[in-house]
Amino acid sequence: MIHHLDHLVLTTHDEEACVDFYVGLLGMRLETFGEGRKAFKFGEQKINLHVKGREFEPKAHLPVPGALDLCFIASMPLDDVIQRLHARGATIIEGPVARTGANYRIRSIYLRDPDLNLIEISERAEA
Repeated sequence: MIHHLDHLVLTTHDEEACVDFYVGLLGMRLETFGEGRKAFKFGEQKINLHVKGREFEPKAHLPVPGALDLCFIASMPLDDVIQRLHARGATIIEGPVARTGANYRIRSIYLRDPDLNLIEISERAEA
């Protein structure tokens, strides 16, 4: 019945810091749509942005910043990602570590966005 994920919604306390993290640090593309709505685009997916207290309807029952745990597959080797994150002053809280992804083994690092959501960045692990 379900084929793939189109988008998800992230709720933030600080729109500017959130945009800087996902666009400036992670390299996603900022899209503005509708009546001033924002989204972060990457691959064939996007993350729609809601600001706490100014969410669009309908919304999750209890939209709160910091409740997400997201895993992204990197478009470059993970060691290059680590180097770029360090160059920007980002703090990696764990990794690289071996994990199990949706379709294969992955090698991952973890960091937090400005709302303290857990962000995992991974690459396919060698067999």
